[in-house]
Amino acid sequence: MSNRPDPATVAATMQQVRDKAPLVHCLTNIVVANVTANGLLAVGASPAMVENADESAAFAEVAGAVLVNLGTLSRERAEAMRAAASSAAGAGTPWVLDPVAVGALGHRTSLAADLLAHRPDVVRGNPAEVLGLAGAGGAGRGVDSTVGPEAALEAATAIARSTGGVVAVSGAVDRVTDGDTVVDVPTGDPMLTRVTGTGCLLGGLVAACLGAGASPLDAAVAATVALTVAAEEALPGTRGPGSFAVALIDELARLDAATIARRLAAR
Repeated sequence: MSNRPDPATVAATMQQVRDKAPLVHCLTNIVVANVTANGLLAVGASPAMVENADESAAFAEVAGAVLVNLGTLSRERAEAMRAAASSAAGAGTPWVLDPVAVGALGHRTSLAADLLAHRPDVVRGNPAEVLGLAGAGGAGRGVDSTVGPEAALEAATAIARSTGGVVAVSGAVDRVTDGDTVVDVPTGDPMLTRVTGTGCLLGGLVAACLGAGASPLDAAVAATVALTVAAEEALPGTRGPGSFAVALIDELARLDAATIARRLAAR
């Protein structure tokens, strides 16, 4: 049986981000770095795009949280990711793994398996990526998934139980699990799939919530609700993906408890 997000907990978590302004160490991809940085700034977090192998381990020790996103890999980025994940795990810094296109390509699938051994607090991906990370293959085309989140729930549960963390699976209804509890997030709009980087931004938002002190489950649920509610708020009056992308950042900055409660109650 699935649970629904608690509006008060979501609002409190997002307020914590504004109050504490956590430093989020982002090792992300070149396609989405600007979107991720602006989205984090909009919710009150402080992004830092430190992705070189010489600095990533040291920075992971002092950051509030770390995001590792496998989108555009290079040898140096892979080395930096391994160093940051190991350092975060050793220092007790919460971190998020976004296994972009894992299951579709062998090199990144092997890298993701290495990173998973450092027990990320949250894994965030689409169903194909979660299935690939669990070793069950995947049904994807690069970053796109051709299966729904319900198909990946068993794999997500297994990963969560193995790492002791949380897995968030994106879809028309996002599903978040800690291996026992499942929370369904019903908010959102298909326009999110027509703008580059919204899923990657979600990984950053999860890291911001972790960095502000939220538990992995609360962080993953709150970040998912924040992004999807902001999308619903952004859609009216926009003309297409371009204006929607700008409005999405604006609505993340405007997000408040009343809006969260109203949108969740409507679903």
